[in-house]
Amino acid sequence: MKARLVSLSAIVIGVAALFMLTHLAVAAEVPRMTKEELKAKFDNPDVVIVDVRAGKDWKGSEFKIKGAVRENPAKFSSWAEKYPKDKTLVLYCA
Repeated sequence: MKARLVSLSAIVIGVAALFMLTHLAVAAEVPRMTKEELKAKFDNPDVVIVDVRAGKDWKGSEFKIKGAVRENPAKFSSWAEKYPKDKTLVLYCA
């Protein structure tokens, strides 16, 4: 029983480490922009700004992005397809 628990723990830790490494590598490849660059895109009809801050971060912030659409990051799969593929999506998650 104890050996099985140790094996299961090792598997869980291994999967978690693989998940983190994979997502860190992907996150490093995502282009970032400054607030000045974002402001320059406000009036561009080909850009959709999506505010994906977590609930408490979004609600607790005194700053909201003009024209941004608010989406729940935990429900990405339910809303990701509703945006046209010919638009540039800017995800705000600070």
